[in-house]
Amino acid sequence: MSSSISALQALLAQPKQIVITTHHKPDADALGSSLAWAGYLKQKGHHVTVVTPSDYPAFLDWMEGNDEVVVYDKRQNDRQVRDLITRAEVICCLDFSCLGRINELGEYIRQANGTKVLVDHHQEPEAFADITFSVPTAAATAELIFEIIRDLGHQDLITKGIGEALYAGIMTDTGSFRHPSTSRNVHLIIAELLKVNIDLSSVHRRIYDSHSEIRLRFLGFVLKDKLVVNREFNTAYIAITQDELRQYQSKTGDTEGLVNYALSIEGIKFAAVFIDRGVAVKISFRSVGSFSVSDFSRRHFDGGGHHNAAGGISYQPLDATVERFLGILPEYKEQLTGIPAAVAPPIA
Repeated sequence: MSSSISALQALLAQPKQIVITTHHKPDADALGSSLAWAGYLKQKGHHVTVVTPSDYPAFLDWMEGNDEVVVYDKRQNDRQVRDLITRAEVICCLDFSCLGRINELGEYIRQANGTKVLVDHHQEPEAFADITFSVPTAAATAELIFEIIRDLGHQDLITKGIGEALYAGIMTDTGSFRHPSTSRNVHLIIAELLKVNIDLSSVHRRIYDSHSEIRLRFLGFVLKDKLVVNREFNTAYIAITQDELRQYQSKTGDTEGLVNYALSIEGIKFAAVFIDRGVAVKISFRSVGSFSVSDFSRRHFDGGGHHNAAGGISYQPLDATVERFLGILPEYKEQLTGIPAAVAPPIA
C-alpha cells in the first residue's frame, strides 16, 4: 500500500479536476466513502465532483456534500456526465471492483484519459486502474479512505462531516460492528473519528430509524407472506415481484437489509433475496460461517462480493430464477448441513 500512497501523493501534489464515482444503487459505504474523500480533496484545493450511476436511499441524504452529487440519468444528463468524466484528470472509483458495477459509466471511464484510482474491499478486482488500493480483508471502503487520508499525512483535515460519512460506511458494512470483518483496526479508527465529535447515535438513527410507514408495512408483508424457510438445506429466501414493489410504493433502499432478516433465523446458514426489477432479477446473498456466497454467486449468478455477503443477477423471470436457485442447493448440501448429498446406488 505504501507504493500506492506515494503514487497518489505525487498525483495529488497540484490541484486537479477530479471525478469520484461508486457503484449502482450506492449504500452508506459507497456514498459515505465518496463524500468523505471528496470533502478531503476539496480542502486540498482540488475541483471535485461526485457522480453516482443511479439514485440512492433518501436516508443517506444528510451526508455533508450530498447536495452537490450528480446522479446520472441517461435521458437527462448523459452529455454532462460524459463531459465531466472526459475532462477529469483523476477518476476515483470507490467501493466496486469492476467497471460493470457502474452501468454505462463503466465504458465512459474505461475510455477516459484521466488517471484512474481504485479504492475497494471486494474480491477479485478488475485490472483497470492506474493506482489501486484493494484490500478484501477491510471491513469497508470507508475504512480504507480513512487510512489513505491518514497515510497522506492529513488526518487533521478529517472534519465532523467527513467523520460521520466514514462512520456511516463502516457501521453499515460491519452490520453495526457484528460481522467477522469488525477488526481491532475498525475500533481504533472509530476511536479516532470520535476525536472530531461525530454523533454516533444521530448517524445510526438517520440510517436505521427513519423509514416511512408504508415501508414498515412492506417489511411486515415480506416477513409474513414472502419468507420461505428450507430446513433441508438450512436456507431461507425471499422473492419479491414487480407488482408487490408497486403495491407498497417501493423506493430505492426499501429492500435493503431484507436478506438479513432471513439469515437471522436460528439454524439458517444461507439466505437470499430475489427482487424483480423488470430488466433483471437482482439478488442479495448472505451466509454465516465457512459457506462462501461470493463463490456461489460468481459461479451461478454472474456476481461476487465478500465471503459472507455478495450480490448476483439473473436475466430469467423471477420464478425461473428461484427455481434455478433451488435446483442448485443440493450441490451444496454438505457445506450447508454437514450431511453429504445422497449418492445413487451402484448399478447391479
